[in-house]
Amino acid sequence: MKILVVGSGGREHTIVWKIAQSPKVDKIYCAPGNAGIAELAECVSIDVMDKESMVKFAKDNAIDLVMVAPDDPLAAGMVDAMEAEGIRAFGPRANAAIIEASKAFSKELMKKYNIPTAAYEIFTDSAEAISYLEKGTFPAVIKADGLALGKGVIIAQNLDEAKAAVHDMIDGGKFGKSGSRVVIEQFLTGPEVSVLAFTDGKTVKPMVSAQDHKRAYDNDEGLNTGGMGTFSPSRLYDAAKEEECMKNIFLPTIKAMQAEGRPFKGVLYFGLMMTADGVKVIEYNCRFGDPETQVVLPRLKTDLVEIMEAVIDERLDEIEIEWADNAAVCVVMASGGYPVSYEKGYEISGIEDANAMDNVIVFHAGTKLVDGKYTNAGGRVLGVTAVDENLDKAIKRAYEGVSKISWKDEFHRNDIGIKKY
Repeated sequence: MKILVVGSGGREHTIVWKIAQSPKVDKIYCAPGNAGIAELAECVSIDVMDKESMVKFAKDNAIDLVMVAPDDPLAAGMVDAMEAEGIRAFGPRANAAIIEASKAFSKELMKKYNIPTAAYEIFTDSAEAISYLEKGTFPAVIKADGLALGKGVIIAQNLDEAKAAVHDMIDGGKFGKSGSRVVIEQFLTGPEVSVLAFTDGKTVKPMVSAQDHKRAYDNDEGLNTGGMGTFSPSRLYDAAKEEECMKNIFLPTIKAMQAEGRPFKGVLYFGLMMTADGVKVIEYNCRFGDPETQVVLPRLKTDLVEIMEAVIDERLDEIEIEWADNAAVCVVMASGGYPVSYEKGYEISGIEDANAMDNVIVFHAGTKLVDGKYTNAGGRVLGVTAVDENLDKAIKRAYEGVSKISWKDEFHRNDIGIKKY
């Protein structure tokens, strides 16, 4: 088989790495890819949003399966465009990807189908939003309705912060069209857990659980980022919680999307919060999470290509998905100044040394190969993943891998996998 993976980050490197393990695969392309992906796949310089060029490449190269990884091209209908030309594609169509592309849509869906989530209201007028906030309690959660690279959620501690967030989004155009409509939510408390699930629109098969660290610095301090590290499994998500989620959240969501005429096929990400009133949905994503993928896929024993084909053919109920009884930890190494501003082009040393370690894999997120040397080319640069028999050993191993890698102004958190609850 020839497979094309759409995307360029650490998630895509992990997906390509996993696909490369399948005996079914002869050739992998990745568009646009990155320096690490180039070791496993042929990288093609096509923008992830360029549907026309992506479809043409798939046709010209007789691609057997296209895996669309990022949210933007999914929401823009990349899968629809492939299918219209008879090309098999993995991922939701645009009318199902809206579950992530519009926070308002997902909140209304949960309300209509009694899926547990935080109380909320939706606004397009800043004055009305502020009037609502003036009568509410704090903290309050303010979300841009559309896609905002993981940065469209503000937890306002007081009215002044809330007003600033509303003005920035609705009046200031901080997130463009994505912020022209905002969702104001009740602030829930409790630990968060991420569960990704394969689904063919009828059957849902959850993956192993994970927990992400969003804040830039140790002890969950600093700005929210795309994710500074993650671990799997969650120490809090047990068989009883999975049963609760399957009954109250996972199956109802798949059935709701089907009932709305938007069957969801691909990977559905459930951002969950364990509250005193049970597990509630914080958010949905319409694809593999980043960096959750970097700890979930290394634990997958079943051939990923077989799973993707079963999803496309709507026969997910026919295959058994097996997971290793172990643990994985991913520490993100970032450019100094991320997530605000940072310098690029610094030479990175030690990647080969870390990769040479047993049970350590370095996934590239934002790298470039210049004169045969890796340089940093983004905010999140590398994800150092370690797999071991338990979390404590995996944490230790991951940081041993991190210690071998360096570049100017690099920073990372030192507490990934260690949660206080």
